[in-house]
Amino acid sequence: MATATPQVFTVMSGKGGVGKTNIAVNLAVTLASAGKRVVLLDADFGLANVDVLLGVYPPKDIFHLFSRGTKLDDVLFPTPFGFSILPAGSGFSKVTQLKTGERMELLQALEPLAGCIDVLIVDTGAGVGETVLYFCMAAQERLLVLTPEPTSMADAYALIKALKKTHGVEKFRVCVNMCPSERVAKQVFARLCDACDQFMTGVSLDLAGIIPQDPVVRTAVMQQKPFTQLAPQSPASEAVRKLAKTVSKWPVPRNPGGNIQFFWKSMIMH
Repeated sequence: MATATPQVFTVMSGKGGVGKTNIAVNLAVTLASAGKRVVLLDADFGLANVDVLLGVYPPKDIFHLFSRGTKLDDVLFPTPFGFSILPAGSGFSKVTQLKTGERMELLQALEPLAGCIDVLIVDTGAGVGETVLYFCMAAQERLLVLTPEPTSMADAYALIKALKKTHGVEKFRVCVNMCPSERVAKQVFARLCDACDQFMTGVSLDLAGIIPQDPVVRTAVMQQKPFTQLAPQSPASEAVRKLAKTVSKWPVPRNPGGNIQFFWKSMIMH
């Protein structure tokens, strides 16, 4: 059975090209293989590509929920990897401009998720767009993906700063991806911590995972398969399994503010 309060977290990044969606997909695969009921929401409305990485072709996307007669079950797409996805459509990028009635319609359509899943993973768009900030503000946890590149570091800091200043978000989990070594990953994390400590007060960062550079990742992308399935014993796959165990230990709030219904209300009622 699903837990009374599902775990809801975003996978986000300050810039594109850091492997954010790949990590979200492979986390979903790994958590599902551990017996969790997982839904992955592709909330990267401008460049939705969860379905591409999985090699699947959903007939509908979340924007169809506004069509008469379309239900959540019509949009939820079961993958061959033990979890379902809510695919995105580019038209849904105007979510923050919806009228109140449409916002409530969306909320009501998504509410059934709360009673039948254990984990909702939200793959947000990259950057500091308004919709990205809303998703990240509303979720229980935020997993920030970055790489050792200076531009990735700068954009990760910009995303933290935007969430802190706009929504008062202070707690972030960090995953350093595409790392040549654990030493480099810890140096990257330390520099990000130093920058936050110097220019912002109250921000808390936790190093949740380190994913090494691994040629199997690119091979898996080309074959449109999760790398944890294509090469389960690879270094990247082992690192994602370790990350998934860490994610599973994150505390899930047991108050009304921690369920999916609150997640969606927080995001769409602004």
